Amino acid sequence: MTDAFIDIPGVRNFRDAGGIGALRRGVLYRSGSFHTLTEEGAQKLKDLGLRTVIDLRSPFELEVWPDQRHGLDHETLSLPTLPANREDVDRPWPESQADLYAFMPETAGPSLAALIRHLTDPAALPALVHCAVGKDRTGLTIAVLQSLLGASDADITADFLLSNLGLGLDQGPVPYVDETGSERLSRPVSAEHIASSLGWIRTHHGTVPAYLHAHGVTEAELDAVRANLSV
Repeated sequence: MTDAFIDIPGVRNFRDAGGIGALRRGVLYRSGSFHTLTEEGAQKLKDLGLRTVIDLRSPFELEVWPDQRHGLDHETLSLPTLPANREDVDRPWPESQADLYAFMPETAGPSLAALIRHLTDPAALPALVHCAVGKDRTGLTIAVLQSLLGASDADITADFLLSNLGLGLDQGPVPYVDETGSERLSRPVSAEHIASSLGWIRTHHGTVPAYLHAHGVTEAELDAVRANLSV
């Protein structure tokens, strides 16, 4: 595996999101949820100096699989990427993984705007972004931040695809039980997936900064995040 991965017992797919573009290492991490975090894992998180955890999961997921803390004192923010109720969406809910990546940018704007505003504070760092397994919702969120810090699409995609290694999906789909107790398949991500999300943003807004502006983020806030996260 790449040296981006960090072994945190009880947490899947944990890695440093930095090292590409101007995003420096040691300030922004990504992973799956902390609901099976062990005491040993918590100590390793403490050693990283983690100050903020941004949880992109739904309220129902948080209820079923609450993050474990084991005495950690980081701040936790709940910023769901997807609407809690399908009825709140005026278009069909995604039926496939490909549909999801075209859909997420439409609903993720408020979550991303709140995240950006929080990262304007240097005291919020190091920060970590996670969803259930750190693949789809986290993948989009990290891609937006990496793009904001000047990473190329090629480097963003290469980092995005590491989730297949981190989750054992490099050999194909893996069965799992979701938050409702239903058995489903976790499927590998592809370059086309993140290209679809970034393509939607650029088609509808032109650039990633313009997309964030459309959700109320100011240029001063973007500058502050760049300053806080850059090398």
